[in-house]
Amino acid sequence: MAKGYNVHANGIRQHLLHYAGKGPTMLLIPGITSPAITWGFVAERLAAAFDVHVLDVRGRGLSESGDLDYSLEAMAADAVAVAEAANLDRPIILGHSMGARVAIRAARRAQATFSGLVLVDPPVSGPGRRPYPAAWAWYEDSILMARKGCSKEEMRRFCPTWTDEQNALRAEWLHTCQLDAIRTAFDGFQTDDIHADLPHIPLPMRLVVAGGAPVVANEDIEEIRTLVPAIETRIVEKAGHMIPWDDLEGFLAAVMDFRTPTDKN
Repeated sequence: MAKGYNVHANGIRQHLLHYAGKGPTMLLIPGITSPAITWGFVAERLAAAFDVHVLDVRGRGLSESGDLDYSLEAMAADAVAVAEAANLDRPIILGHSMGARVAIRAARRAQATFSGLVLVDPPVSGPGRRPYPAAWAWYEDSILMARKGCSKEEMRRFCPTWTDEQNALRAEWLHTCQLDAIRTAFDGFQTDDIHADLPHIPLPMRLVVAGGAPVVANEDIEEIRTLVPAIETRIVEKAGHMIPWDDLEGFLAAVMDFRTPTDKN
């Protein structure tokens, strides 16, 4: 069972959900429109191998929102400050999508704060690169619908492969995603250069790729390997970008055995 808690970090209230486990500490940073609670069914399983703390990224879920800086730099500074404020001892960061980009920037800023990175299907867009393969309207239309109140059936129009339970949870929580926070992050996919950060991170890393999504292509994997020769790669062959939603067991198989030299468990 999860226990929620708040810390004051990087100048704002940050909310996390703790799924207690006996393994290495993990700070899980979700993607662009995923409040922490929507990762609960994943974190419960991860807790068999890790002590999992799931962050509500600023402007989402129960963390502070309003007139804030929603840039990649701000979110990366949050990750560093949260790890310190919550007394997480050199956690592994598992970041999904936008969260993976946050993990990369945070680890470059403060590599001593973390012990390793699990990068789950990170958008590889950026300056001079192909755009992120999703339309802004998908985010905006679903958030505006959720603001008014919507059902799982209405949410299924946006997430047709999800279960009723998953769509109901998204319908309940998507309204907490502040629209301008999401827009800033979405635009940042095109302007922030995470590839420039990768060679400066000497931590153990694993790249987990959705084989059924166009976000990370084979040539992208090869480029990342040239930047981080020691990176491990796992491909969840038939999963879309929201890997655990499509193939939870495949996702867990790709993640559960990740360990770093500092882990004692």
